[in-house]
Amino acid sequence: MYKYDEIDQQIVDERVAQYRDQTRRYLAGELSEDEFRPLRLQNGLYIQRQAPMLRIAVPYGMLSSAQLRKLGDISKKYDKGYGHFSTRQNLQLNWPKLEDVPEILADLATVEMHAIQTSGNCIRNITTDQFVGVAPDEVIDPRAIAEIMRQWSTFHPEFALLPRKFKIAVSGTKNDRALVQAHDIGLEFYRDSNNQVAIKVWVGGGLGRTPILGTVIREHLEWQHALTYCEAIIRVYNLHGRRDNIYKARIKILVKALGIDEFRKQVDAEWAHIKDTENTISEAELARVAQHFDVMPYENVPAHDAGFDAAVASNPAFAAWVKRCVHPHKQTGYRAVTLSLKPHGQAPGDISSEQMWTVADLADQYSFGELRSSHEQNLILADVKLSDLFALWEKARANGLASPNIGLLTDIICCPGGDFCSLANAKSIPIAKAIQMQFDNLDYLHDIGEMELNISGCMNACGHHHVGHIGILGVDKDGSEWYQVTIGGKQGNDASIGTVIGPSFSADEMPGVVQKLIEVYIQERTPEERFIDTVRRLGVAPFKAHVYAKNEVAA
Repeated sequence: MYKYDEIDQQIVDERVAQYRDQTRRYLAGELSEDEFRPLRLQNGLYIQRQAPMLRIAVPYGMLSSAQLRKLGDISKKYDKGYGHFSTRQNLQLNWPKLEDVPEILADLATVEMHAIQTSGNCIRNITTDQFVGVAPDEVIDPRAIAEIMRQWSTFHPEFALLPRKFKIAVSGTKNDRALVQAHDIGLEFYRDSNNQVAIKVWVGGGLGRTPILGTVIREHLEWQHALTYCEAIIRVYNLHGRRDNIYKARIKILVKALGIDEFRKQVDAEWAHIKDTENTISEAELARVAQHFDVMPYENVPAHDAGFDAAVASNPAFAAWVKRCVHPHKQTGYRAVTLSLKPHGQAPGDISSEQMWTVADLADQYSFGELRSSHEQNLILADVKLSDLFALWEKARANGLASPNIGLLTDIICCPGGDFCSLANAKSIPIAKAIQMQFDNLDYLHDIGEMELNISGCMNACGHHHVGHIGILGVDKDGSEWYQVTIGGKQGNDASIGTVIGPSFSADEMPGVVQKLIEVYIQERTPEERFIDTVRRLGVAPFKAHVYAKNEVAA
């Protein structure tokens, strides 16, 4: 992962000192609430329903064991002994004291971390595939360019006060796992017909109140122009994006209003002025940044391991975990491992201080001291030898980190919802827990197969409900919490936005509603079909009919 140089460290240290003084002035009454609000937001501090919330940046999901260990220390000392991994690959603390935040930021700076631009109307944390650098289907490892973009966007003076927040995702694989089509800008790296690195650029994607998948604005962009072309896009947005209505302020609304052809025309006109200027990425600059990423010291190990094969054959629990949580690796004899943060009965994405320390130790023992967070709210050890998998599983299992449910129905993506978030219309976490308990039989889960169930507590869609095979959205009806259900959403190359099946449901009804959706799938599926395939083949109608059948008879 990227290691700071002196300039990186100086920037972070100076920001800590600056914010420490701003907090002192606020607590002394020298800054009003209105004056302090943008200052704290620039440092990732929200005031939520119960307490402040601090969002800590994890650039493109990469963490070192030292960083995770420090996060465990901080959550134990300054919070309630746990943290929450979000769908932006960041970590959130839900209970810090406002007056302690400068100390937290100072502690983070000792391990090359910060909370800069994790909030506010600026360019947010750049995200990517959790298997970046190790995935067999990877064509280009985009991390060096993602880091260049992070440096470019940090404290960018022109883009510090955009009409609305701005999110960028990058992907260099044949199969998109970074959800590039649902971002303000999505950069899809590939090799062109001349074997040169190029980028397909998506623009105007986003979920929230108006879910829209992005449109390709440029099929072929030379990688050297990644910064200048993105700058042209964001400059047009900054000039013409709406500031009079927060619900119509995202770039997707501007792209839709202008149409992609007119938007492209304006971007190209702006790009003509800056295309070959100082922000053009040179080979030397790419090499400079790339050298800050350590090359993993892989060993020359065999493709098969007799001990691993024997453990799979003799231990059904280990075999089930391998099937769901162990992933292919481009390096012979290695695998990537997902540590599930979705044990039944726990808020999805939550991790205790003790578990953070455990995962840090596991990363040191088995994965070169590095790990990743995913937008699905799990953790990944990316470089584990085949021969180490059984020992890793035993330790992960002993610490509640080995639920064999990755990619299954209980691997739920879920925002903090009304338990914490002041924007939420309804609680998300109790719904997730209730569904987990409804589907507590692993054999049944494996029979259902691949399933993405996403829950959001409000229209901001932090739980990505629009692109879940089953999506659940909390809504407010006359002061009561209700839940709207969509089906048919999907991430990936063939991404789609889900369709609402009908009127909303009470919280108590939700596990039964999901059960009925699954019943239709099991009855109607062909042997090779996943849930999403059956929905796409049959449409919403048979699912809707079964879910609402009881209510219709009663009426």
